[in-house]
Amino acid sequence: MSEEMITVYEAVGGMPFFERLVDVFYEGVVTDDVLLPLYPQADLAGAHHRLTLFLAQFWGGPTTYNDERGHPRLRMRHFPFHVGPVERDRWLVHMTAALDALDPHPEIRAMMLNYFTTAAEQLRNDTGLPISSPRAAR
Repeated sequence: MSEEMITVYEAVGGMPFFERLVDVFYEGVVTDDVLLPLYPQADLAGAHHRLTLFLAQFWGGPTTYNDERGHPRLRMRHFPFHVGPVERDRWLVHMTAALDALDPHPEIRAMMLNYFTTAAEQLRNDTGLPISSPRAAR
C-alpha cells in the first residue's frame, strides 16, 4: 500500500496561502528604504502578482507563472537590480515575517525558509566587497 503524497501547495491550503504570504511580504517591502527602490513603482503590483504565481507554482500549484512568463530564469530576471548582502538580508527579513504571520506547520515553514535563504543567496549579484582592478594591485 502506498501513501499518496500531497504537495506543499495543497498542504497549506492552495492559492489563498500564497496570496496572503506575498501580501504580508509586500507590506514590509513598501516600508523598507533598502528594498523599495529596487521595485519600479509602476510595476509593484506586477511584481506582487508574479511572486505569488511563482511561489505557488514552485511549491506544487498551478503552472500559471510559466504560462504567463515562461521559465522563471530568476538570476537573469533579477540581474538588472543591485542585489547584495544587505538587499538579500532585508528580503529575508520580510519573507520570514510573512511566514511567521501565516504560521504554517513547522516542517513546511522550515522547508520554505531553507528555500528562501538559498534562493536569496543565489540571486546576489554583488558580494558587497570592494572590487579592485588587477592594475591597481600592481
